[in-house]
Amino acid sequence: MTAWSMHAGSIRLAVRVSPRGGRNAVEGLREDAAGTQHLVVRVSAAPVDGEANEAVESTVAKWLGIKPRMVEIISGETARVKLLRIDGDPVALSRKLQSLTATEVAA
Repeated sequence: MTAWSMHAGSIRLAVRVSPRGGRNAVEGLREDAAGTQHLVVRVSAAPVDGEANEAVESTVAKWLGIKPRMVEIISGETARVKLLRIDGDPVALSRKLQSLTATEVAA
């Protein structure tokens, strides 16, 4: 199962977050034991007062080359696994995600 799905005017992206990760970075796609893919995002912020969530949104936006306001956490605000809504052309965003993650899938 892919980490993202297309919707009208946006895509939904599943991410697994590592807070207090020392740096802000996207580390590629990973597949869990159930076969579900997540984009792994490491952020230096602690999960306090929404700081890590804001860092996730801005890190993913920067990685995709879009404005941070186009990325929003829609579920999992207090969990490591989150679902993001990324506003924009779903076909273009999906192509960009495929390009950026083409060789990064690991178990």
